[in-house]
Amino acid sequence: MSLPAPPDLIALRLLVDVADGASLTVAARRQGFTQQAASSRVAALERRLGVTLLERSTRGATPTASGRVVAGWALDVLDAADRLGVSLGTLRADAQLAVRIAASMTVAEHLVPRWLTSWRAERAAAGGAAPDVTLTATNSAGVVDAVRRGEAAIGVLETPSVPADLEARTVGHDELVLVVAPGHPWASLRGPLPAAELAATPLTSRERGSGTRLAYEQALERLDPPLVASAPAAELPTAAAIRVTVATGGAPAVMSRIATADDLAAGRLVEVAVADVDLVRPLTLVKRRGTALTGAAREWALHVMTVQGTLPGV
Repeated sequence: MSLPAPPDLIALRLLVDVADGASLTVAARRQGFTQQAASSRVAALERRLGVTLLERSTRGATPTASGRVVAGWALDVLDAADRLGVSLGTLRADAQLAVRIAASMTVAEHLVPRWLTSWRAERAAAGGAAPDVTLTATNSAGVVDAVRRGEAAIGVLETPSVPADLEARTVGHDELVLVVAPGHPWASLRGPLPAAELAATPLTSRERGSGTRLAYEQALERLDPPLVASAPAAELPTAAAIRVTVATGGAPAVMSRIATADDLAAGRLVEVAVADVDLVRPLTLVKRRGTALTGAAREWALHVMTVQGTLPGV
């Protein structure tokens, strides 16, 4: 058995106001209606219920006995509707303060935390509430998938190319460097390592789908003639694992300068210059093409572009 449709809440509010002593004209004004439109709303409710709710005369409208009963019943309904409205408004405000970000591993470990910290500080200084941030750290392929599926409103990639179904905004650049252990033969080279020798050498690498690995492979492919990277000597899931492996005598690695800065400064790793290979890659914010960032996601993206000096033209 189907349930009857709920009554017109506006008509009930008009009825309650009249039962509380307001004229129909005043009750209509409170709801943003003319007196004639308000009378029509109540009349439609009367036809639906099959009872007369208001007694109309030249002196105005007064509630009938049935009208007073219905007005009393309506109080709980209207109170519940008001609570629902407040709750939905709160939910909408909470959603505007929430942002889901997916970022490539290097960016997630070294840059996104800085951007989030400065953003929170900026909001706090302006008296704003702390945003609710969900950050997913994954490889570049995982970032693309998360943005495509809507699991993240915005992604941060460190690959030279972006799929055509995503819109991208470059917010910076990151340099890849070839690193070896201090005792490795390349550590004492007097000149740059030839690109062909690098390509022919199995490296300690991230898994396929990693932005760092893809950027290195594409840098070799852009050479004239193009080179193909050898299969990795080892595939490891994190930059930290690669740094330790290389520092303790494992195969060399091509890694982000950001991720290796501390180890290079401490002498645990040694940078090796490479001839003729452009190992600089862009850092980009990405979103689904044809969609607009809103709320906290847009605010955070604008903050990142401001911090990185890439805001003009947004």
